[in-house]
Amino acid sequence: MVDLRATDPIATEARDESSALALLRRLPQSRVGMIGILLILSWVVLALLAPWVGLPSPNAQDYAAIPRPQPSAVHWLGVDQLGRDELSRLIWGARTVLTVAPIAVIAAYIAGCTLGLLAGYYGGWTDAVISRFSDVILSFPVIVLYVILIANIGPSRFNIVVAVVLASGPGIARIVRGLVLELKEQDFVAAAQLRRETSAYIMIVELLPNCRGPLITDFCLRLGYTTITIGILGFLGLGLPPPDPDWGGMVQQGTAMITVWPHMALLPCLAIVSLVLGFNLLADGLRELFLND
Repeated sequence: MVDLRATDPIATEARDESSALALLRRLPQSRVGMIGILLILSWVVLALLAPWVGLPSPNAQDYAAIPRPQPSAVHWLGVDQLGRDELSRLIWGARTVLTVAPIAVIAAYIAGCTLGLLAGYYGGWTDAVISRFSDVILSFPVIVLYVILIANIGPSRFNIVVAVVLASGPGIARIVRGLVLELKEQDFVAAAQLRRETSAYIMIVELLPNCRGPLITDFCLRLGYTTITIGILGFLGLGLPPPDPDWGGMVQQGTAMITVWPHMALLPCLAIVSLVLGFNLLADGLRELFLND
């Protein structure tokens, strides 16, 4: 006997909305998830308040502080080898990461979900072409692929987004394809087909929302991966063009002085670790909540 609630789009929408609201209400129950949110929000607040916290410009050079770059009353976390305030560059660098990483991952998800829905729902030659394309991209080591792409198209915010989409989209497509292959055999899809809904409606309204659990968790993890990638590209000199503050570039510049003034390299490393840890802990907390549903 078919469950009428599963075939009623209004009931399905209400159930999805109530489930999402229930998840938000239950999020404080996850200590791991809350720690992750606090770490992320700390950087978000600092990044948003960067122009108003009264710090020096991230590119302003204090030549008098260069002989003594350690933390002081004027420069709370010290300066780098060029006399630029470390705290200011960390906070302004967070603005870059928290802007580029979410945009890049969202763009990768738009591309990946589109390909995964088409491959899983239609199957046949559509699935074969998309799957083979994904296999080719995924066969490359991720870092090597990023370096090849950025080295050829040049370092910039837009090009980093393009590189993330090309490198991460196929992996997302594979996840969505697997979920759709399982879901498209369910009664609610058959009911939508009986109502003569379009394929686009079925994929976007019926199938994609039911993939939200694994995808939300994966989204948080990919934010962490992308943060690391941006740092690696900056360390290799393929990140944002100077003098824009970039955590990976700060690590690279600080390694030359690490035996004398280790804070120049360690502080941006700790910034990357804390933000990535926040994304990973949030993903773990969401995963726990979804498993308990």
